[in-house]
Amino acid sequence: MNKGKLFMVLKSFLEFGPIIIFFLSYGRIKNRVFSIGGVEYEGFIVATATFIPVLLISIGLLWLLTGNLSRMQVVTAILVIIFGGLSIWFNDERFFKMKPTIIYLIFSGLLVFGLLRQKSYLAYVMESMIPMEPVGWNILTKRVAFFFFSLAVANEIIWRNMSTDTWVNFKTFGITGAVFVFFILQSGLFKRYGVEPQE
Repeated sequence: MNKGKLFMVLKSFLEFGPIIIFFLSYGRIKNRVFSIGGVEYEGFIVATATFIPVLLISIGLLWLLTGNLSRMQVVTAILVIIFGGLSIWFNDERFFKMKPTIIYLIFSGLLVFGLLRQKSYLAYVMESMIPMEPVGWNILTKRVAFFFFSLAVANEIIWRNMSTDTWVNFKTFGITGAVFVFFILQSGLFKRYGVEPQE
């Protein structure tokens, strides 16, 4: 394996590793109750407490590996700390389950705000990876804003009406799969408005 492929494998592991670790740790302890400092915590809360430092470590390693972090990663880390911390502090899993809703509404709102200002904040973040004409970025930004809003709605419906197991599966596999399918479906847009990157 050459250095380029090794770099991409390591980068992908650091990006997806924390949620996979959360999924595995929740699966192992979901039916257990832990007494810590005289307070009883269910497995979900303990898995959440494990997820926070793992995520922060992975983001730190990503920063060391790549030399930069996207605004999306920074905002996600901040909200994980806030809502994960609230879940642990109040011993209430609902705070952590609400986190994806807040994240996706913030991202969707920022993209819409940018469009109202005749700008594509998505292009600002991703243009180096996907060179496209401005009209292409405008279309993609609208689609991604709607997609994020749809994920927020889906998260609310699932965590409020379904079991914790269902929500964890949705968070781990559903959202990841939805993002993958969404960008695959944009291939026609990339092909139509894509431009050759400048040297």
